[in-house]
Amino acid sequence: MKQIPAPIWTLVIGVVVTLVSIWAGYNHHILPTEQASSTAPLVDNFFNVMVMIGTALFLMVEGAIVFSMIKFRQPKGDETDGLPIEGNLPLEAFWTAIPAVICIALGVYSVFVFQEMGGFAPGDHAHGHGTLMAQAPAAIVTDVGSPMITEGDIGGQKIPVYGFGASPEEEGNAPDLAVNVTGLQFAWVFTYPDSGITDGELHVPVGKDVQVNLTAQDVIHSFWIPQFRLKQDAMPGQTAELRFVPTKPGTYSIVCAELCGAYHGAMRTQVIVHTEEDFSHWLESRTATSPQSSQTVAINPAERSDADYLAAYSQGLDLDAQLVSQLAHSPH
Repeated sequence: MKQIPAPIWTLVIGVVVTLVSIWAGYNHHILPTEQASSTAPLVDNFFNVMVMIGTALFLMVEGAIVFSMIKFRQPKGDETDGLPIEGNLPLEAFWTAIPAVICIALGVYSVFVFQEMGGFAPGDHAHGHGTLMAQAPAAIVTDVGSPMITEGDIGGQKIPVYGFGASPEEEGNAPDLAVNVTGLQFAWVFTYPDSGITDGELHVPVGKDVQVNLTAQDVIHSFWIPQFRLKQDAMPGQTAELRFVPTKPGTYSIVCAELCGAYHGAMRTQVIVHTEEDFSHWLESRTATSPQSSQTVAINPAERSDADYLAAYSQGLDLDAQLVSQLAHSPH
């Protein structure tokens, strides 16, 4: 039987590894299946490429190990040492060059994705829609040398602005909607500076350029919308920007992704992506009924009495909350 040449085997194995890696890259189901923002496809495509490359490397390395275990296994009765191997310069250069090329290619691709997401342009616009918290920069100076942080000038004081700004297509343009977001233990508070609306949920119109201005009241929180593929830390005394375009109407979870205290797991709310018509109706209804300052959106647990805090739980247990709070402080 004629032996199949080694180049043919190499070609067949290469084709099989490539096909399996491509299939794995688009069928791993690791990320949420729903893409609800313009940045989600960018992140998913980059992640898929990394899964493809990782799968190919895994198959080649593990395949080489299994092949060597079978091909070069010790025959029965052979107690001699194996053949001495003193290195192979072409082979060593090859397996050094391949990872280097992969790392450089992924680095270039990641910079492209970062740029498309607006990572080089946080604070590129001076927040024409409303006021940016209590520390709105009056003018923004982009620091090209520090791509994730720019500086805003307030009365001569430089204030860093970090996060994700506008995409290259929207750079320099004012967002369609600005929302100020404050994280506190254990809730998110959303304020619409143009209308004065304050809410415990984020409402945005589909297809519009939205800018979220993030800060925290107490400790570090992290604003995460999995279906948008966006996550940004919110830090006390600092300003972060997160700009995105929601592309699919629906309701999606907002999660705090930074351990922020005993009830961190309960720090959840949702973003409702409306059609333009529905968003206008919501805006009109909230503007007409907005109490401006009297409505309580979120309560800091530290400001509540023991009886107030236990009230929600004692009802389910058919107990008096005041009595339970007194028992908790009684001497043992």
